[in-house]
Amino acid sequence: MTHDEPRFLTHDQVERLAEAAGDDDVIRLLAYTGLHFGEMAALKVRRVDFLRRRLVIAESATEVAGKLEFGTPKTHQQRTVPLPAAATESLARPCEGKRADDLVLTAPKGGPLRLRNWRREVFDPAVRAAGLSDVTPHDLRHTAASLAVASGATVKAVQRMLGHASAAMTLDVYSGLFDDALGDLAARMDAAARAAAKCRVGAV
Repeated sequence: MTHDEPRFLTHDQVERLAEAAGDDDVIRLLAYTGLHFGEMAALKVRRVDFLRRRLVIAESATEVAGKLEFGTPKTHQQRTVPLPAAATESLARPCEGKRADDLVLTAPKGGPLRLRNWRREVFDPAVRAAGLSDVTPHDLRHTAASLAVASGATVKAVQRMLGHASAAMTLDVYSGLFDDALGDLAARMDAAARAAAKCRVGAV
């Protein structure tokens, strides 16, 4: 299932989906960081900085002819991604007792996660159980962008978080989100101007 327009989930929908999947760590991590599935599957313990709440994205796993191949991310550049508190616990649990070069998240029987298997066994059943429809794993990446913009992130910040090659590419995909943010900015500027005017009147 694919669709042309990005689908954005709310915080509540993300939590419903994760709970329907049995408190799945993958769903929260993808929805709050915007990682590609392959980047998440290749994430190693040493790339997680809980103190600074950052992830270093330096590798990605891609399935080719039934085999997983590990290489660099799409842009071939390492990047640092913020780790929101909502996703911290989803990483802290699986990191416990592991070595620095171990994968953070693995399949139930061990080994790297594979998108096709995870989607069939976990994600799609959870979408149905959560009462959602027309939602794909890639929509979790769109959701991360939406939640970031709603929190005040700039185009440049979202570009860096998602690993887009340019800010123009980010705007091509998410221009609508920033249009909404500009409306909110205008409202905040108007409120600040009214507050300043009241202060001037009161000082006279």
